Amino acid sequence: MHALLADANALWRARSLCWVLTRRDIAARYAGTALGVLWAYAQPLLTVAAYYLVFDVVFAMRLGAGAPTRAVGTYLIAGLLPWMAFADALSRGMTSLVESAGVLQKNALPPMLFVARAVLASSVVYAPLLVLLLLAYAPLHGFAPAMAALPLLVLGQVLLCLLWGAVLAILAAALRDVLQLVSFILSLGVFLSPVLFPMDMFPAAGRWLLWLNPMTGWVLGYQSTLLQGAWPAAGAWLAMGAWLLAGALVLELLLRRSREQLVDWL
Repeated sequence: MHALLADANALWRARSLCWVLTRRDIAARYAGTALGVLWAYAQPLLTVAAYYLVFDVVFAMRLGAGAPTRAVGTYLIAGLLPWMAFADALSRGMTSLVESAGVLQKNALPPMLFVARAVLASSVVYAPLLVLLLLAYAPLHGFAPAMAALPLLVLGQVLLCLLWGAVLAILAAALRDVLQLVSFILSLGVFLSPVLFPMDMFPAAGRWLLWLNPMTGWVLGYQSTLLQGAWPAAGAWLAMGAWLLAGALVLELLLRRSREQLVDWL
């Protein structure tokens, strides 16, 4: 883990610059709009509100007896908002190096600084929204002690996006097709996860496919915590740990192999 630790140390030393770049990235994204940065929060909140109104209020749709909750909209939101946060952070991290090519070719800055900026700019928007879910779902089980797992899930998800965002950013620098391929996979990934349906509804013979989605462990964790007030199951924690470890190992390998050529690829 020598290369990964060296980049982590460089990132820590440049943490002030990273935070400045993160704030500028968010401000630039909504420059010229009347609501400014409020748009960043309004879009996911309005999406979640639409799911609740359509499925729980207008159609009053209900899941089967074995589901963690009967209300379809309530079930969907517990997994959908974390998925939206994951897809947004991963996409921004993946494109960060390609979009910063001009800056990196002219300045001796750590490339991972731009990956961190992109992921943090997304996390600054979504992490507070995920924590707000705690307040919205707490009345379902009276602020159960297991709600303490939510901050751990959010921090773990940010780390997941940092690791895999950096992996994809390096691969995209080497081969631009990665941008198109991963965007396509992300658009389908929500269907290969327990976001839209409980795992029990997926055919048992192919249920292992759901674990190929890095967000399956997190989605199950959010659903256990928010919908049932229960601590995430050991299997969910193991899946999360496995994806974090795999991300660290792959990133270590790519950092070693791309150290000399990365800026040239851009």
